[in-house]
Amino acid sequence: MRIIGIDPGLTRCGVGIVTAGLSRKVTFEHVEVLTSSAGDPLPERLHRIGTGIRRLLDGEKPAGIALERVFAQDNLPSVMGVAQISGVVMFLAAERGIPVSLYTPNEVKAQVTGYGAAEKAQVTTMVTRLLGLAAPPKPADAADALALAITHAWHLGRGGSASRMERFELDAAPGETPAQRAWREAEAKLGRRRGARS
Repeated sequence: MRIIGIDPGLTRCGVGIVTAGLSRKVTFEHVEVLTSSAGDPLPERLHRIGTGIRRLLDGEKPAGIALERVFAQDNLPSVMGVAQISGVVMFLAAERGIPVSLYTPNEVKAQVTGYGAAEKAQVTTMVTRLLGLAAPPKPADAADALALAITHAWHLGRGGSASRMERFELDAAPGETPAQRAWREAEAKLGRRRGARS
């Protein structure tokens, strides 16, 4: 079962591909980071990243795509870039009949490291170990993309649905998942810390 993880971004978009076997066994297949220059016009940037994603989707059809869902972030331009690339991914996936699932960063961290507030370095270390890589995948976008793919592979291996999109849209506020709640609480705590410093 082939799974593609995508860490969406307009400047850097990580794409990681794994093959899932029995008993949570995941095998590394491919990773790369697609880039676009901040100085280029937006349509060109979207086309550049979209072309790279299309190239990777047009190989052997994956069982699913795991896409990072940003739950909350202060940096509006970054959020916009993530949203735009996420839209491109969903469009290309729908054209090919590939189901897309969304995961918050905390859910991915919890699955890969066992701790929802793990540091990026911990995620990279665990991804390197789980996939038996000789060296850690760099930059962080590459490790994050592979972590997404691993998370979704395990989700499917447990008999989970091929697409978690609808559930996330319904659970966004009153019925949020434990990982979403932890993410919101962490953001609130960060906000209080910023307020105390100012």
